[in-house]
Amino acid sequence: MSEWSLYLLVGTLGALIGSFLNVCIFRLPRGESIAWPGSHCPSCNHPIEFYDNIPLLSYLWLAGRCRACHTAISIRYPLVEATNALGYLTILWFYGPSWTAALYALLFSGLVVVTGTDLTHKIIPNVITLPGIVVGLLGAVTVLPVSVINSVLGLTVGGGILWLLAWLSPYLFGKEGMGGGDIKLLAMVGAFLGWKPALLTIMIGSLTGSVIGISLIALHIIKRDDYIPFGPFLVLGALLSMFFAQPLLDWYQGLLSAGD
Repeated sequence: MSEWSLYLLVGTLGALIGSFLNVCIFRLPRGESIAWPGSHCPSCNHPIEFYDNIPLLSYLWLAGRCRACHTAISIRYPLVEATNALGYLTILWFYGPSWTAALYALLFSGLVVVTGTDLTHKIIPNVITLPGIVVGLLGAVTVLPVSVINSVLGLTVGGGILWLLAWLSPYLFGKEGMGGGDIKLLAMVGAFLGWKPALLTIMIGSLTGSVIGISLIALHIIKRDDYIPFGPFLVLGALLSMFFAQPLLDWYQGLLSAGD
């Protein structure tokens, strides 16, 4: 198989799986089965035919509307499909055709679902994070470029730090801090990537979350007491750590050395 054929295949697979991720994002927070019934319009419940369920293309030729009731289809659907396809292509470019790339693609798709459910329902499903922790540990035993000890430390340190922050928040700030979903999310990331990338994920997530949160308050888009989902910021940190952990850690170490 040529290189271009491989990229076309992986991109198509990413978009197809992205279509399934949309189902997960919509149904998991509602406690619905992701297998039954088949795809249907959430407005009129009309079953979606296979030719109207082709990732990206169907949205374009239907002009973003249900064929049956003409209700507008959320832009989230093609965005998730495109994001998952681009994520798979990026992972292939970084890690080549390998089992490591396959497991990172699985992690990427899990992070896409987490982002979607946390933004829409402020929920990070256990059905994503708990099996993800197990897969990360098994991957460390087999094909991932992280030792078992590092994976266990990533799980423990990443999840442990957020658990400690969640426990301290009522005493320090007078209100609940991190949710249990955030803790399990970072534990999953640590199991896949190790303890240093897990710490990097926290740093990036906290920094970007603070900057965006303060900006939204300053612009009067939200109030100071409004809840902002932290999961998407952790996902951003996890993705940057997946691809650029060592350069970022080297850069940070250089800053510390320069300070001395």
